[in-house]
Order: sequence, then C-alpha cells, then structure tokens
Amino acid sequence: MRPVDLARPHGLSGQAVRNYEAAGILPAAERTPSGYRRYTARHAAALRTFLALVPAHGHAAARSIMTLLNAGRTDEALTVIDRGHAELLTDRRTLDAIEQALTELNRAPDGRPSHRHTTIGALAHRLGLRPATLRRWERAGLLHPTRDPATGYRTYSPGDVRDAHIVHQLRRSAYLLVQIAPLLAELRDTASPASVASAIADRRGRLHARALAMLHASAELGRYLGVEGGQTGRG
Repeated sequence: MRPVDLARPHGLSGQAVRNYEAAGILPAAERTPSGYRRYTARHAAALRTFLALVPAHGHAAARSIMTLLNAGRTDEALTVIDRGHAELLTDRRTLDAIEQALTELNRAPDGRPSHRHTTIGALAHRLGLRPATLRRWERAGLLHPTRDPATGYRTYSPGDVRDAHIVHQLRRSAYLLVQIAPLLAELRDTASPASVASAIADRRGRLHARALAMLHASAELGRYLGVEGGQTGRG
C-alpha cells in the first residue's frame, strides 16, 4: 500500500502517515527499488490501533504505547495502558466520594439543607472530627472560614460546609490534601447545587465514554499484537 492508501480510510493525508512512521508510531516501512514506501497489513493495523488509543489514553500516551510496542518493549507498553486504567478508576472513585459528600450534606433533620453559618465546633461534631482537623484543612487552603466580628470565632458558610464534607469523604478515600485542592477549585467554579450536579453528571458521562474507548482500543491492540506475533513467528 502507498501512504495515501493507508491514510484515506481514516480521513488522513499521506504526509500524516509518513509523520507517524517517522515518530515510531508505525513500524518502519520497506522501500521499493525506486525508493517509495511500501506499507502492509501490519502498518494498517498499527494505524488503527494508534487512532483507537488516542481517545482512550490521550495522544501522548498513545504515541508512547505504539513506539514501545514497535521497539519490542511490550511489557512497558502494557504498563502505560495499566496506568490509564488505574487513572480512570481513580476518577470514578473521586466522583463517587464527591457525590456521597453532597448526599450527606443535604441530609438535614427536617429533610432540607441548612443555609446558616456554622461554628467550628458544630461542623466538627457533624463530621465526627476534631476542630484541629478543620483548622489543618484551613491552613492547607481547603477551607476559608470567616471570623465573627463580635467574638472572633470561625464561622463556616454553606459553601465551606460543602467543601468540608467533600474533603472528609476524599480523605476517607486516602486522598492527600494537595490532591483535593484542585478538585475543590473546580467545584467552586460552579455557581449552584444544580450546576454542580450537572458538572458531575457531565464528568461521569465523559468517564463512561473513555471506558468504552478503552475497550475499543484494547480490541484493536489485541489484533495488532496478533499481527506482531505473526510477524515475529515468521522471523
């Protein structure tokens, strides 16, 4: 096959195929006596695999996987894939913890969430923590209580209470404080409980799509390794 024959089914240019070969994403092509590249079913399988890996693992990881495979470093390539699956599982657990925190937050004695400011003692009691823990989270930049002008005591807004519940759940899931900070920053950019729920649903949808992409990529990868095995066996 010519570069254009390999590229056309995927809406790519012949130059893109040559670039992929130069980057190690495709195995090196043999040359005809006149110097033209000659691609085979092995190259077609490599291109399909790479294009399936991109939405599943990202462009950089997909490139790394293919270059490792084509260099015969299969174990290292599979480690990159395993890392992607582990990251997906972590993202799922993160969303589960955040949803659990929001569910607990909305459980008030009268069935309605509270909109009042809360003292450090009341919040610590509600979470089953010591006040010192809340102060440590404050020093880490995770909570931002204000001070009562009359007493100087800390008071926590409904947003602070929400953040404290989320931090508590994520800490129970073994997250480090430095890992929690960017998650809270992302949630704070959403203005209302409805928008938070929408953002979580959108994120879960994207994780679902990525999981399906990983399944498709794994199928293509299995076929490519079969091609590779056949090539090796003939060698």
